Amino acid sequence: MDKFTVEEINLMCVFGGQDRMGMVVDIKNVIPHIQDSDMVELAEQVLEKLEAMSDEEFAQVTLEAAE
Repeated sequence: MDKFTVEEINLMCVFGGQDRMGMVVDIKNVIPHIQDSDMVELAEQVLEKLEAMSDEEFAQVTLEAAE
């Protein structure tokens, strides 16, 4: 399992406080509304990693935004 990049963690923090599948659903719902292609690519990378991991692995991820 690849670790998340700082950028990926920051994106996930926008959807923080959720379980893994809730975050997956929300990101999928937001992607059609993102107009920046780099942000769409980032969101898709996050989705791939979230879908490939277990809930137990997700529980170990520290969702703390970097400044």
